Amino acid sequence: MNVYIYTLGCRLNQAESEAIADSFSKSGFTLSAAEDADLVIVNSCTVTQKAEQKGRRMIRLFARKAEVIVTGCYAALNPEEIKALSDKVTVFSLKEKASLLSLSEHLKTALISGLSLHEAIVSFTYRSSDPFAFDASSFQYHSRSYLKIQDGCDNHCGYCRTTIARGPSVSLSEDEVVNRALKLEEEGFHEIMLTGVNLTMYNHEGNGLGGLVEKLLSRLGSGMRIRLSSMEPDHVDDRLLDTLSDERMQPHFHIPIQSASDKVLRIAQRRYSISHVDYIISRMRKAKDDPFIACDVIAGLPGEGEEEFRETYDFLASHDFAAMHVFPYSPRPGTPLYGVKDRPEERVRDERAEKLRALSHLQSRRYLERQLGKRLEILAESGSEGTTGNYLKGRIVLPGDRVPVSGMIYKGTVTAIDPLSVTVDF
Repeated sequence: MNVYIYTLGCRLNQAESEAIADSFSKSGFTLSAAEDADLVIVNSCTVTQKAEQKGRRMIRLFARKAEVIVTGCYAALNPEEIKALSDKVTVFSLKEKASLLSLSEHLKTALISGLSLHEAIVSFTYRSSDPFAFDASSFQYHSRSYLKIQDGCDNHCGYCRTTIARGPSVSLSEDEVVNRALKLEEEGFHEIMLTGVNLTMYNHEGNGLGGLVEKLLSRLGSGMRIRLSSMEPDHVDDRLLDTLSDERMQPHFHIPIQSASDKVLRIAQRRYSISHVDYIISRMRKAKDDPFIACDVIAGLPGEGEEEFRETYDFLASHDFAAMHVFPYSPRPGTPLYGVKDRPEERVRDERAEKLRALSHLQSRRYLERQLGKRLEILAESGSEGTTGNYLKGRIVLPGDRVPVSGMIYKGTVTAIDPLSVTVDF
């Protein structure tokens, strides 16, 4: 039987999808393209209206030919809306998502007994709520490994549904994180991406993310790289920033800034000042030579007038981000800011978003051009393609007829560049 896993949203969703794919692969199922699948698992997102719309569109498309299981944040908050899309759709809530790791063995037995695929799915009764059961030993869609260490969030930002869907912050124990990282190292991986809903909230009442990274660096070998997924600014402290100077910490950082206006941040119930973001960026650049620093920014948040937008634009322009993920503000049901009227009209919001995207394009191009002539590490992924330490997609050019080995790290000079990729010559 063929299975396809479709993932929307954050890197945590990607990490969880990898673990689900790993479980199906180990049970003897074939991971296929969408058009060949008998079963499609959709890992959904609710962060914006657009993400939900895309999810519904893809679910309808998949259900024309296949049985569809939907899980993730959107499924947690709007299960009945999703079930109504097709009689081929089954919903697994977020609390039940870990159960999908056991579904493959159940389906194998049920199908052999003569049940149809739909009957086999609905007869599955095991339910697991362990958020840290997603412990893949192989990764079907990425050459780097993903390690989930945190889930949920305590911040309750004014625009965010993810907190509602995922619940309060929980952390995997330090010892278990280290054990899983060592296991990945033993299996031959050369890079680990640490992931969570709010990664920097990891054990924030204890040693924090900085303490965990210190322990990982003390236990892992010189050949293992660590990459951090998105880092909320409020819990980025000096202890964490001090770890970034280690050469194994990858020079790629992502910060959800959302606005550079302190007034707008207060209205959105974000728990940091823009001066703290400025400090974080300065420390990152001190630790690494021209690191890739990306950010999220929301155009049109409540309270954003022309002055507040100009503050945001000027801050982003002066800090020369390598990439910006720009989102027009999308009022989300159930959030504190839903229904608030003090916000730009949609036309103004969208114009501001376009201005920010144009700035992002300009800064990304500048960043790529600065890489020419530098020697960069690159992790081989598929064929001659890979990802550099500072997160640029590149083509590996090895001498003679040598072919890059997937998952291995190479180091070479950037000799050619275009807006989408680099060429690293050896």
